[in-house]
Amino acid sequence: MFGLFKAKKQIIVSPADGDVVDLAQVPDEVFSGKMAGEGVAILPRSNTFVAPVAGTITKIFSTNHAFSIKTKSGLEVLVHIGLDTVALNGEGFKRLVKEGDTVSVGKPIISANLEFILSKAKEIITPIVVNHEKELSVVCDKIRTIREGEELLEVSVK
Repeated sequence: MFGLFKAKKQIIVSPADGDVVDLAQVPDEVFSGKMAGEGVAILPRSNTFVAPVAGTITKIFSTNHAFSIKTKSGLEVLVHIGLDTVALNGEGFKRLVKEGDTVSVGKPIISANLEFILSKAKEIITPIVVNHEKELSVVCDKIRTIREGEELLEVSVK
């Protein structure tokens, strides 16, 4: 009976190799101001971005620079590869799945040519944010170097 109001925990893994960056340090007010949701960012070192959670691909932007996955519990996770990368009109990005696909953790979703993106003077910092209508808390234990698939965030939904 007392467990009815216990927070549900969801682990979100890193979608790429890189360095974890506090969301407040992202040079874009939408992300640093947490208007898009709670989370962190990574400065990626790998060109393949994988599913940070298991679920259904609810959105892949037409320019392939961002995607979101909804878990069975209703949590939605957005991975936004770089800043102002929508202006590249899909150049440097390759979609590896389609909207509506069910994916497992670690499934490759987008391939991005980071060298090309940087050559166009675009930021590659990649926010990973959780958008949820219910109250939630997001915990990132430390700012560090991370490998694809390692635990990045713990989300508790109340």
